[in-house]
Amino acid sequence: MDADALEPSEAFPYKPPTDALIEKYEHIFRLKDRLLPSGWKLIFDKAFSLVVLILASPILLLIWLAYKIEGIIIPAHRGPVFYHYTAISAGRPISKYKIRVIRVDCIDPELADKNDWHAYKNEWRKDCRTYVGQFVKSYYLDELPQFFSVLKGDMSIVGPRPLAVHHFERDLAQGNVTRRLLKGGILGLGHIRKGTADMGDPRFEYEYADAFLKRSSLGLLRLDFWIIWNGLKVVFRGQGL
Repeated sequence: MDADALEPSEAFPYKPPTDALIEKYEHIFRLKDRLLPSGWKLIFDKAFSLVVLILASPILLLIWLAYKIEGIIIPAHRGPVFYHYTAISAGRPISKYKIRVIRVDCIDPELADKNDWHAYKNEWRKDCRTYVGQFVKSYYLDELPQFFSVLKGDMSIVGPRPLAVHHFERDLAQGNVTRRLLKGGILGLGHIRKGTADMGDPRFEYEYADAFLKRSSLGLLRLDFWIIWNGLKVVFRGQGL
């Protein structure tokens, strides 16, 4: 059976663009080259990610200690705290870093060696999660290591979520182009609607790409601040899947 057929439905909620969307954002669909962020956005991304990593370092340490303690109490829950798989940002492969939330026996070791997302697809199975992993996933703390990717320049704070290689190819094949043009973000106009019927609607990614093209540097930063604020509200609800 095709590995993609065994994916949880939550893994790829992204829908193809409608004819109305293609007509409205025709100028975006015509673009061939990736969109480069302004100097202000780059400075903000690096400064914000550095501050977050510094402030979050005690949290990361506590998570690491909690995993080690859980592993001592429950040997089956032992394993590395961090992992990565290959994802696509602005049409280019990057290492997408995360905190492990599932038991090692729920991870395919051969696919993990290839940095293939399929190795970790069981993260949506709650019966596979460790106790610490369940808490980490609920508050999206497994995404914290991606601020390191922002610091490296592989991602942005705000942008369309970077997808695993095969998900990116599927998104591209169904007609979407935003993830080919823009750096992947920790938060995005679409992603802050996680848990709603709007999750996966591509219009939000095109709205952001349009703002990226048309707004001034400071105007785009104001939009980024609004997205970050609304993303924080999603995090504090503690309803991560």
